[in-house]
Amino acid sequence: MSDSHTMQYTDPLVVMGIDPGTLVVGYGAVVLRGKEAVLLAAGVVRTTQGAPISTRLAHIRTSLDKLLGDLKPQVVVIEKAFAGKNMASALRIGEGRGVALACAALSGAQVEEYTPAEVKKSLTGNGGADKAMVARWVAVELGSPAVLQELRHDATDGLALALTWARRRHLAELGLR
Repeated sequence: MSDSHTMQYTDPLVVMGIDPGTLVVGYGAVVLRGKEAVLLAAGVVRTTQGAPISTRLAHIRTSLDKLLGDLKPQVVVIEKAFAGKNMASALRIGEGRGVALACAALSGAQVEEYTPAEVKKSLTGNGGADKAMVARWVAVELGSPAVLQELRHDATDGLALALTWARRRHLAELGLR
């Protein structure tokens, strides 16, 4: 019996990235045709600051369920938790991550997780790159559509997650990963 398996994907392949939070959740989806990535959707889910956390998490859940149902990604990439200097913030982000992970799993998609440093290194070559640099690289990867200039970094972070998965898949297909 083997622990490994090969995922079979349909063409075109939809990959969605989610940058979790409890006030703002960024998302971005791309369509992959070979090694070319085309912007499908990007944006943010906003909750009401000051609302009870249970209400905010419920809003995130219903919004992500709708997005996942509409976009039908085969792969969902979620930013992996990291311990920052503020433990309370890390715990809140963890609550949002839990909702995102559950929604993605229930959608039937393959779920992957990357740390912020892994994504930054994959796209820019620098694991310590700032959000503006990541956003610029996302724009370059997607052919600089004008709509990207108006998006919050939460949304471009979601796209960066999806593009990182696409790059890793391409490298694996070439036998380089």
